[in-house]
Amino acid sequence: MKKWILALSLAGGVLALSACNQSGSETIAESKAGNVTQDELYKTMKEKVGDQALQQLVYEKVLSKKYKVTDKDVENKIKQLKKDLGANFETALAQNGYKSEAELKSTLKLGMLQEKAAMKDIKVTDKELKDYYDNYKPEIKVRHILVKDEKKANDVKKQLESGKKFEDVAKKESIDTASAQNGGDLGAINNQNAAQYDKDFVKAAYALKVNEVSAPVKTQNGYHIIQVTKKEEKKPYNDMKKEIEYQVKSSKLTNEAVSNAMQRELKDAKVKVTDKDLKDALKPQPAVPGQG
Repeated sequence: MKKWILALSLAGGVLALSACNQSGSETIAESKAGNVTQDELYKTMKEKVGDQALQQLVYEKVLSKKYKVTDKDVENKIKQLKKDLGANFETALAQNGYKSEAELKSTLKLGMLQEKAAMKDIKVTDKELKDYYDNYKPEIKVRHILVKDEKKANDVKKQLESGKKFEDVAKKESIDTASAQNGGDLGAINNQNAAQYDKDFVKAAYALKVNEVSAPVKTQNGYHIIQVTKKEEKKPYNDMKKEIEYQVKSSKLTNEAVSNAMQRELKDAKVKVTDKDLKDALKPQPAVPGQG
């Protein structure tokens, strides 16, 4: 998940903001200390998350008129995330502030619309595409057993050589508890997510044949016993060119590029905020040092 997509994650319930400003006098909660009206709730939500909610609602309306992202597109993106993250998908969801998969889907759809708008401004050369292909490694599916020291790693290796099942040993011995409960499964490693892993780990994993078990591999986290359970074949350049162009352009996307694209789209759509309390909601935010 790209950082500019993650930045779209909104506080829980912001979409309710647009629906609760209908009857200001209607009571929605009662107590001996006094009642709470829809108007009070609306004002409170407006103060807390009004800018974010308005931004999301306007962006979706404006972008959906010019660009198309289907439910199937979003589902495919979710499937890819699950494939990349493996057993860590739910953990990543929580760490990035998403309460549910449904909330992630809503954010991803808007992010994908923004991506389409921003991609129009990005240029790539044939050399960039060919260089990407030359360095491209096919996707592999990986599982591992992580232990603290080399002695234990050698013991784990012997257990596997004696015929014990990899998933059983992972559940018993691995200190990576998140993957251990799923038999050591880490999901897929590919060009998009390889940077998330230790370089020595990735190098060792790609050197393996399918179902081959590695010797102990040392990283800053400890010692790994790695197994590749699936490896894709590298397709010819022409068959991959469209995908490569997307990946290269995507790698050039920054928060600034997306922000600039959004300002262009808002200007083209002649968007005007009439609520004085939210008049700055759609203005570009100043760049944060160190973020691209």
